[in-house]
Amino acid sequence: MNINVYFGNKIKEERLKLNLSQEKLALEADVDRTYVNDIEKGSRNISLVIAFKLSKALNIPLSNLLKDLK
Repeated sequence: MNINVYFGNKIKEERLKLNLSQEKLALEADVDRTYVNDIEKGSRNISLVIAFKLSKALNIPLSNLLKDLK
């Protein structure tokens, strides 16, 4: 599986667990809402800084977003 698609799916899964909208997650992570949408679709190749911001906004360790990646 493509790592961008995998990561995007994990972000969406965790966001939905918290009942957050893309807009609310974007606000918490200090990124644009359209950027969150692109990440969740797997069409963005994001930096570690953005990945870390998203994990902080979701209140989970960054490693949890990657732990099942194979």
